[in-house]
Amino acid sequence: MTGDLSDTYVAALQHDTADVPADATLVGVVRRPTGWFSAAVDENVPEVGPPEGLLDDAKAREAELADDGVEDAAANRRAWADVDFAARYRDYLDADDEAQAAVEVLAERLAGGESLALVCFENTDEKRCHRTILRDRLADRLSD
Repeated sequence: MTGDLSDTYVAALQHDTADVPADATLVGVVRRPTGWFSAAVDENVPEVGPPEGLLDDAKAREAELADDGVEDAAANRRAWADVDFAARYRDYLDADDEAQAAVEVLAERLAGGESLALVCFENTDEKRCHRTILRDRLADRLSD
């Protein structure tokens, strides 16, 4: 029996509006967790967070766009496109040994019946987030 796989963002957990199974293990998937983030999840797997260079590129581009007057969520979406975030993150998951090992462990846990909810900072109703790419990657692994 395969466990349920879902995702959410930390503010939804903090405000009790997250749509995740009650028995799901809350797995943070961030490279740079804060104390308040760590307090909201059961564990964090930084190896599946985007690499530092990619995060820095995206944040820098987002800041440039914001300085030009682009609204926050729109700046996020444009920065993702401008730095080719999705493709670079997928490439990272495919090439980095630690990321591959972490994905394998998460997939094995799901295959073993554990329900997991991937948690990050971004509200994906407004912004793009790597956790949706990771969720899709894990779902693909389970369907193979």
